[in-house]
Parts: sequence; structure tokens; C-alpha cells
Amino acid sequence: MDQCIEECLRCARACEECHTACLQEPDVQARIICMQHLNDCAEICFQAVALMARNSQSAKNFCNLCATMCDACATECDKFQDAHCKECANICRSCANICRQMAS
Repeated sequence: MDQCIEECLRCARACEECHTACLQEPDVQARIICMQHLNDCAEICFQAVALMARNSQSAKNFCNLCATMCDACATECDKFQDAHCKECANICRSCANICRQMAS
């Protein structure tokens, strides 16, 4: 569980940082859907951390949902070529994999 908590925190941070960087890009309007995914992914990662930390009965189910959200965020980030988007996509995929392991 500790590994999943750490990965969710790393993912939430990457999403927050990527969102901030996207706001500075010249094509910010083209990134609106991506930025919505970044916000959602960060929020769900933070919530997954809270549920795991308190050993909630819902943690495993929530980690499965978190994995799905992380995959969706990675797909959106991959649409852009910036280093921050590529890095975020990789971290989101890693988080999704660890969340799936936690959920099983």
C-alpha cells in the first residue's frame, strides 16, 4: 500500500505541475480538455491516498477507478509534445499500473 500511496502522490504532483505549465503554453485553448483531465486525475489521486491511509474498505475499488482516470489523463497528455506533458503521461501510466496492482 505504501508504494501505491507514494505513486499517487507523485502522480498528483505531476498533474498539478503539468496543469500549471499548460496554462503558460501559447495553445492553452487547445489544452482545455487535457487540463480538465489533469485536475480530475490529481483530485482522484489525492482521494485514493486518503482512503488508503485510513485503510478504508473502499480503497481497492477506488484505486481501480484511479487507474482508469490516470490512463485517461495519460492519453490526453500524449496529444501534446511538450516535455511536461510527456513526463506527466509516463507518471500517470505508472500510477495506473500500481493502482491496478493495489486493486487486485
